[in-house]
Amino acid sequence: MITISENAQQHFVKLLAQQPEGTNIRVFVVNPGTPNAECGVSYCPPEAVEASDTEIQLGLFSAYIDELSLPFLADAEIDFVTDKMGSQLTLKAPNAKVRKVSDDAPLMERVDYMIQTQVNPQLAGHGGHVSLSEITEDGIAILQFGGGCNGCSMVDVTLKEGIEKQLLAEFEGELKGVRDVTEHARGDHSYY
Repeated sequence: MITISENAQQHFVKLLAQQPEGTNIRVFVVNPGTPNAECGVSYCPPEAVEASDTEIQLGLFSAYIDELSLPFLADAEIDFVTDKMGSQLTLKAPNAKVRKVSDDAPLMERVDYMIQTQVNPQLAGHGGHVSLSEITEDGIAILQFGGGCNGCSMVDVTLKEGIEKQLLAEFEGELKGVRDVTEHARGDHSYY
C-alpha cells in the first residue's frame, strides 16, 4: 500500500487548513499501466468521494484512492523533502506503469514484470527497450530488442553481461538462459 511520510502529512494538513471543511486528498494515476502513466495528488472534497474508493485514514485527514489506480500505487511513497534548494512534495510509484505481480504468479509474468520495471528503465537512457517473447520449455527467455538497441554494436554485451546476469540471479533455478531473436542488421527497420 501507499506510504505517506510524517513530513508529507504535516504539509497536507497545512494545505487542507486553507480548504473548505471536510476536504481530504486524492492520490491517483493517470494512464495506469502504460508507459505514459503519471501519478498525482489533488484535493478531494466530500462530494468527490466514490463508494469504490479506498480510504487511508491519516489522523487529521484521509487519502482516497480510486479503484483503477489502487493496484498501480502498490509500494508508492509520498514525502515532503526540504533541502538547500527549497521544499517539494515527492511521489514515487514504482508500479504505476506496470501492475505489480505476485510472487506466485506464472514465471512469464514475473520475468516480464522485472523487464518492464528494472531492465527497460536502464535501457531507456539509450533509447532502447526489450520485450519478452516467450520462455521455452527448457527455461530460455526469448527477448526482442527495439528502439536504440536495434542495430547497436553493444547489444550482445547488454544481453549477456547485463540482462542475462540480472534475470538468472533473480530467477535462479527457473531460468537457464536468455536468447535474442532480434534482427540486428542495419536497415530500414533499424532505429538509427
